[in-house]
Amino acid sequence: NTSTGLVPLNDLGTGSYQGEQGGLYPGGTNARPFAHTVGGMAQAVQIVPRDSAGNPSNGGKIVFLSIGMSNCTQEFSRFVQLANADALKAAAVQPVDGAQGGQTAAIIMNPNANFWTVVEQRLQSAGATSAQVQAIWFKEADASPTNGWPAYAQTLRSEFETILGVLHVKFPNARQCYVASRIYAGYATSLLNPEPYSYEQGFSCKWTIEDQIGGLASLNYDPAHGAVLAPWVDWGTYNWADGLSPRSDGLTWACTDF
Repeated sequence: NTSTGLVPLNDLGTGSYQGEQGGLYPGGTNARPFAHTVGGMAQAVQIVPRDSAGNPSNGGKIVFLSIGMSNCTQEFSRFVQLANADALKAAAVQPVDGAQGGQTAAIIMNPNANFWTVVEQRLQSAGATSAQVQAIWFKEADASPTNGWPAYAQTLRSEFETILGVLHVKFPNARQCYVASRIYAGYATSLLNPEPYSYEQGFSCKWTIEDQIGGLASLNYDPAHGAVLAPWVDWGTYNWADGLSPRSDGLTWACTDF
């Protein structure tokens, strides 16, 4: 299972997958729309060290939090180790892994799910508060999907957008949320999240970002345009590549990578 024949979104461009256009952004392009970049920069300048109550403070923290399921915690827990050892990391920045195994999008879209209690416990263990969370890395999926295309991807999109609203309520100072696609799942030996569902999750990320770019009110992050209901959202990493078939930037996934 070294290849599925599917084309990564960044290489698909203006081409289509079962009627849906590729590219990471609207119009089949991989270039972030200028207005969305401006909006993201406006949020970025508000990310400053904050005290436990969320007030700007020179001695405060900027918490970079992960939210997601097993893949997310596997990847981000290693990122925390690398980031904390990096001399270039600003002293105020504190990465915290809030992701948890088995905690799918369908579960965590519920603001009362135990997932959020554990996130709060992890923040406390790190000596941080929810008011200090200002940037989020988000990677999610649902377990054992059977509903095919485009239903699975559309359901995930709806769940992602609900979760963005939950993030805003729980972390009111979270200005930016960076979404990540799934990695290649062609080597999977279970039905937990095999191909093409892993590939199709990338469309859920793409569509969520496009909905915010398109002005969906429930994803508004700019107070000039109404009630703020979500953080600014964009790609963090598009991770999917077709097994041993190189992506245009050279990315491949070998079975030994897993």
